[in-house]
Amino acid sequence: MSDWRELRTTTWSMVALIFMVAFESLAVTTVMPTVSDALDGASLYAFAFAGPLATGVVGMVLAGPWSDRSGPRTPLLVAVGLFTAGILVAGAAPSMELLVAGRLLQGFGGGAMTVALYVVVARLYPPMLHPRVFAWFAAAWIIPSLVGPAGAGAVAQHVGWRWVFLGVALLVVPTTLMLVPALRRIGPPQSPGEPAPRGRLPWAALAAAAVLGLNLAAQVRLPWSVLVAVGTGVVALVALRAVVPAGTLRAARGLPSVVATRGLVSGAFLGAEVYLPYLLTERYAFSPTTAGIALTFAGVAWAATSWLQGRLGDRLPHRTAVVAGSLLVVVGVAGVLVTAAGHLPPVVAISSWAVAGAGMGLVYSRLTVLVLAWSLPGTQGVNSSALSIADSIGAALALALTALAFAAADAGPDSPFVAALAVAVLFALGAAAVGPRVGAGRRQAEGSTDDAESSALRS
Repeated sequence: MSDWRELRTTTWSMVALIFMVAFESLAVTTVMPTVSDALDGASLYAFAFAGPLATGVVGMVLAGPWSDRSGPRTPLLVAVGLFTAGILVAGAAPSMELLVAGRLLQGFGGGAMTVALYVVVARLYPPMLHPRVFAWFAAAWIIPSLVGPAGAGAVAQHVGWRWVFLGVALLVVPTTLMLVPALRRIGPPQSPGEPAPRGRLPWAALAAAAVLGLNLAAQVRLPWSVLVAVGTGVVALVALRAVVPAGTLRAARGLPSVVATRGLVSGAFLGAEVYLPYLLTERYAFSPTTAGIALTFAGVAWAATSWLQGRLGDRLPHRTAVVAGSLLVVVGVAGVLVTAAGHLPPVVAISSWAVAGAGMGLVYSRLTVLVLAWSLPGTQGVNSSALSIADSIGAALALALTALAFAAADAGPDSPFVAALAVAVLFALGAAAVGPRVGAGRRQAEGSTDDAESSALRS
């Protein structure tokens, strides 16, 4: 049984890879206006963001069953190669069209990489260490949100925007090489699980197209925007049904509820997050920098509770962590809604958002742990890809619906924010309602915790 010390280099290498994916995602947000001006690409500005989200869904679907069949080594190395190639194409692109092509390739590789890394955790780490590993994975996303935008802006200003892409590419290869010795220890599963359902790739492609449609719906004038949103939303749900565990759309107990909760809570958090800075700058005259700092409190709270749940491990039951975290997200998002509706002091919204961040720190990592806890050997990849797909489509659906609500609200100064945040609250309430159905996972239900694993967690 491997312990934490033996796997330290492997852990840091995986965290570094996720950090780079996260940094690239957040840094591009900062430099894309500069890129658009330099390449005369305003018409493709939105697509440069929505495209990677869509191709990532396809990468997730491919990487899951591939990792289950042959082990995660080859899928991970191919995913890293595609991610790096996409970054290089984007960084060297002479036109916006080619940059978008690089972003599509980057999104495909990044989605596949995340799923393959989940399988590495499932196959290499004892279950008692999973909460700690995924707490570090969460931190790898949070830290870039604190330093990524400013760092990317400085690079773009003093070195050039291309190095925001190319600099990451220079770091990915040596980081991946550090993982190779550990990957060689992981072969195909000795007891393969049920094969993934056939025909998932076309459904994944359809889901990707629907994600793009959802994100573009708000760009169409009413009432056509509603029709586009309804149509693409239905298509997204139909396609989602084919690539997630049976029963996910009705939140059946166990694994389906885990996946459903992830989609709902991600939609609630992201759906509210994009409007909080807007609310602070528009209604409270915050500067963009000050509004950004307000979001930092949620990032710190997310990191703190994620670390806490990782240290507690099985001493904090999975179901308790998910339920408590979901309820905190409800309280946090509702607090921002009440602030907008009653024009309360901005400190109410900022402190409420910190509560929402704390809730995400509890629920987000534990849902990933629960997917592995509910997965038999040989199914971790398929189930991990389903979790990531629900995450992406839930967020896309929430963003589209909040944008439509914002656009459709009356002309009052607060009404658009109230309408958009009300949609986010509905997603949060859905997560809180489904959360109690996630259960404990096969491993806890069977009572298979042993002393060696407990010792590993404490080490």
